[in-house]
Amino acid sequence: QVQLVESGGGLVQAGGSLRLSCAVSGSVISINDMGWYRQAPEKQRELVASTTSGGSTNYADSVKGRFTITRDNAKNTVYLQMNSLKPEDTAVYYCRADVRRLNSRYFEVWGQGTLVTVSS
Repeated sequence: QVQLVESGGGLVQAGGSLRLSCAVSGSVISINDMGWYRQAPEKQRELVASTTSGGSTNYADSVKGRFTITRDNAKNTVYLQMNSLKPEDTAVYYCRADVRRLNSRYFEVWGQGTLVTVSS
């Protein structure tokens, strides 16, 4: 019954910005790592950015300085602020979270993906 609800994708011009949101929907008692991944056509899925519950962050080299991952633990939501977008950023972006329900171990949940298209 746990879902990740993504929003914020769309079409944007090169140099523009988008902010993706991903909210954990459902009853969970704990959320650990959260992250954003993307998959471009004919490419493998890659990590874009991740954040731990303690605030540590990690970014792909290709997005450092342009993207920022943040989380609001009170809202069970993670964000990806994407600035200075490039056509190479075009991909389906997937949210991921490690969550735990009552009396369960942590398990992985993925969002359905949201398409980001950057035009030149």
